Amino acid sequence: MNDASAMSNISRADSLVILDFETTGLSPNMGDRAIEIGAVRLVNGEITERFQELMNPGQRVSAFIEDYTGISNDMLVEADSCEVVMARFADFMGDDNLIAHNASFDKRFLDSELERIGRYYNGDFSCSLLLSRRIFQDAHSHKLGELVRFANIESSGGFHRALYDSEMTAKVWMKMLEDIGERYGVFDIPFELIKKLAKAPKKDIDKLLLSYAG
Repeated sequence: MNDASAMSNISRADSLVILDFETTGLSPNMGDRAIEIGAVRLVNGEITERFQELMNPGQRVSAFIEDYTGISNDMLVEADSCEVVMARFADFMGDDNLIAHNASFDKRFLDSELERIGRYYNGDFSCSLLLSRRIFQDAHSHKLGELVRFANIESSGGFHRALYDSEMTAKVWMKMLEDIGERYGVFDIPFELIKKLAKAPKKDIDKLLLSYAG
């Protein structure tokens, strides 16, 4: 890949890393840690790589988290530490832009876990949930499982494991990009446009996309 095509790829909304964390709780500021990271790399709309690892947070997880995720304390005892796993994930992530569903949650844990090992990311971070509220405005709910059903995406229903949620988010993400293309004639969507859409009022979405297309 030459430099020009590499730069073009980095800026595309269909070429990025989609990630998901499972955690011991809701907030790293309250001492919660990651227990699983799952991610997929999209290149031109196709999944080309996957990353999934459990990680030992150095603390026991609650019965609620075990039941919610299916990740038990016994499974985590054998896993590498958060620090070791997150170093590998930082290498996987590279300089790609990043997407998560309800990204504010995942970004908090990504920032916290990377800060512990002195690593960081260069890509921009945006949210598939915020975009779905603007592109799939007719959806009854914007939870990931509901969006999968709304978009008629085949699913085994195995949510709340990191890699599966990343894969489903990727499919919802591509459905939204396809919807933008079909409705507005915008097919080569830059990531910068996605960031604007995610922050724009719902009532301004048509105007913004028609203006971009025209």
